[in-house]
Amino acid sequence: MLRQAAAIAAKDLRLVLARGTGLIQALLLGLLLIFVFSLSLEVGQTMQPQGASAIFWLASAFCQVLIFNTLFGLEEQNGARFGLLLAPMPVQSVWIGKALAGLGLLLCAQAIFVPATVVFLGQNVSALWGTGLAALLLTDLGIVLLGSLLGALSQGQAARESLLSIILFPLLIPVLLAGIRIGAAAFSGDIPEGTANWLGLAGAFDALFAGTGLLLFGFVYSGEE
Repeated sequence: MLRQAAAIAAKDLRLVLARGTGLIQALLLGLLLIFVFSLSLEVGQTMQPQGASAIFWLASAFCQVLIFNTLFGLEEQNGARFGLLLAPMPVQSVWIGKALAGLGLLLCAQAIFVPATVVFLGQNVSALWGTGLAALLLTDLGIVLLGSLLGALSQGQAARESLLSIILFPLLIPVLLAGIRIGAAAFSGDIPEGTANWLGLAGAFDALFAGTGLLLFGFVYSGEE
């Protein structure tokens, strides 16, 4: 299953990076959000670390909505979804492959969002960057696992595309809160109380999203249009 998932992820990454359209739109949206919030600051003023961290994760969340709409739209454009369903592999391979491709694209976007947050919102990267990186990876994992499941739900009919953002954001609140709290520590250098609890919360929701995806993706992806 993992070999087929890796093949699907590699295929999706090649197509998205070759076209560039979906990734560029996601990058521009995230950078625009960060820049617009920076306009609320006076000259020489810096934003509070927790506010800057919240803006970073807001940009990342909107970015991944576009990423998964693009990833699942690759098969919808030429009717290849049913080809994947008929392929001799578990349907969960598609879910894992899309999640891996989404994770790679999201990390590429965040590699640009972090410097933009530092520059436009006046932040510094403290000695706690290692803890911040762990929180980023745990939060990203939850985002892409759930995004890959709900991205399949949003395909098939144009009217259903808005379901991804409507359903996704409320479910992501716990992992986003963990990312925001620990991300603020990475900018400020102050270790918040309950850091281990926030990391544990993110890990617990990652496990929940993983189990839910394994159980439900086959029903969601093979549903009738």
